[in-house]
Amino acid sequence: MAKFVVIGERISVTAPSINRAFAEKDPEPILTRAKQQLDAGATYLDVNIGPAENNGEDIMKWAVTLLQENFDNVPLALDTANKKAIEAGISVYNRSKGKPIVNSADASGRIEYIDLAAANDAIVIALCNGEGIAKDNDERMAYLTTLLERGLEHGMEDQDIWFDPLFVVVKGMQEKQMQVLEFIKMISDMGLNSTGGLSNNSNGAPKTLRPIMDASLVAMCMMQGLTSAIVNPNDLRLMETIKTCDVFKGNTLYADSYLEI
Repeated sequence: MAKFVVIGERISVTAPSINRAFAEKDPEPILTRAKQQLDAGATYLDVNIGPAENNGEDIMKWAVTLLQENFDNVPLALDTANKKAIEAGISVYNRSKGKPIVNSADASGRIEYIDLAAANDAIVIALCNGEGIAKDNDERMAYLTTLLERGLEHGMEDQDIWFDPLFVVVKGMQEKQMQVLEFIKMISDMGLNSTGGLSNNSNGAPKTLRPIMDASLVAMCMMQGLTSAIVNPNDLRLMETIKTCDVFKGNTLYADSYLEI
């Protein structure tokens, strides 16, 4: 079985320093966060440039080139609502270490991102929602079916469509957590890949609680078959949990030094 894929979330316009770095094309804050995440064990880096309606193509090309030239063609997830910016990023992307990830499609207004991924031989994160969050797993499955059929119609391999059940906030949506876990198992039983912004679950919780909440949830999700997550790799408790779960699931061989690998 394959190791769990950690997608580092920390290169994002939601961080003021990174937002400024993209706007000013200042490489240092971006390179610093990239190195921190890769040193901590990230497999992919998410590059979230926001809507980037005006100069998104230029920014994404610059960011992709910057990161891949400095970190041996590190694989990237291109995260923006600007389709042309994603296409621009893919045009300069070196796929020697892995296909680019298009982040993301959904079953409604963003379904054409499936087409974009198919046309560029990319992986796509497919959100199992439409206009809003699905009310139950029947609705999630309907959205998944729509997304899967769209990808297959455009010649994609089903393994290149990574389904996102949408992790919801515990604080206010506690009753939905088991639904999400059950849906991950449904995705896994179909032989499909899954991912998502797992750390969304602890949004709004005290900082002291977030590491244990995220680590506990990732262990439960991996047991259900989750194959990837968009997380903070610099959360030591989280990464130690992922590495340990990979050992128990047989994804990696046990060694006394497994936490250091």
